[in-house]
Amino acid sequence: MIKSLSVIFPMYNEANRLFRTFRDIEKFEKQKIIDNVEYIFVDDGSSDDSINKVNNFFKNKKKIKYKILKIKKNLGKGNALKKGILKEKKNWILTLDIDISVSLLQIKKWINYKYIDSKNVIYFGSRNLKNSELEFKFHRKILGIIFSFLLKILFQIDIKDTQCGFKLYKNKMAKKIFRNIKDTGFVHDVEVVLLSKKYNYRLKELPIKWIHRNESKLNIFVDTFKMFYKLFIIKKNLFSFYS
Repeated sequence: MIKSLSVIFPMYNEANRLFRTFRDIEKFEKQKIIDNVEYIFVDDGSSDDSINKVNNFFKNKKKIKYKILKIKKNLGKGNALKKGILKEKKNWILTLDIDISVSLLQIKKWINYKYIDSKNVIYFGSRNLKNSELEFKFHRKILGIIFSFLLKILFQIDIKDTQCGFKLYKNKMAKKIFRNIKDTGFVHDVEVVLLSKKYNYRLKELPIKWIHRNESKLNIFVDTFKMFYKLFIIKKNLFSFYS
């Protein structure tokens, strides 16, 4: 069903975490799950050695396709994904976090269980399904519950987990959504849901194996406050743009 795939990694000062990314790509390539795959690293204004590390990893791997897209100024994950998605031409687009909290090999499980079809569906990896496997910090679970509660109150969103970075889109659907994304940071996932409703795209949550990484760049206190604040900004603009 998935004949070609663009795998998009947003990247900001990830030199110390890229080893997991490279290891996962090697495992994925050995499995030969999808023949036509390209890996896209969208560098969101990094000041470390991330780009050189990516180039060095792929230097002797001539059969693996990759590219690096550079953004001069750090604007956020949503902006990095937007830049990557709008440039890609493969039939399907997978977005995921560079720390590999969810492995690329999750796609194999989804394919084997025949979860994926070619209809107007966007697939959300969800940490809140009964058959998902989780290794998490308790405070992250509590914040996730509060966030989901707010989404239901403010937007009548019943998706159990909007914020997991592991998402699979048909190319045209992803482009139509991200062309209209406004938020440059973590709340862009909420806009994905709202714009999907606007365009009559169906959202389907699928189980994942998710591992919490201690070195996450998300600041629990600062970024959580920003995310809650941005939810109310989106709510203010809801009827003028998302409906």
